[in-house]
Amino acid sequence: MSDLFLHLYLDEDVHVLIADLIRARGFAATTTRDAALLTLADNDQLTYAASQGMTLVTHNRDDFEQLAEAFFAAGQPHAGIIIAVRRPPYEIARRLLVVLNDVPRDEMINQLRYI
Repeated sequence: MSDLFLHLYLDEDVHVLIADLIRARGFAATTTRDAALLTLADNDQLTYAASQGMTLVTHNRDDFEQLAEAFFAAGQPHAGIIIAVRRPPYEIARRLLVVLNDVPRDEMINQLRYI
């Protein structure tokens, strides 16, 4: 996978089927289960995703909006956060594919997007 495209990191609230659907389209997606980090706190999840250059996908709007602000205030970069409204996995995957096809990796740095 090219450095041009996002590598998604799905937190444990996001259905693992979504990662399979994304991978089937040729994009990179890792779940907290894949990374063996299921019980890590939200801050640690974002720190891990940032350290790996992965854009975090979550349903947890409240916590991750606050974390995005905290990272910004501390000057701590991350590879982006995508907050997905809870929908069926196929619909979330469809929306993520739009982002994956339209947003280059460097444009997601320190960004917070909603789908």
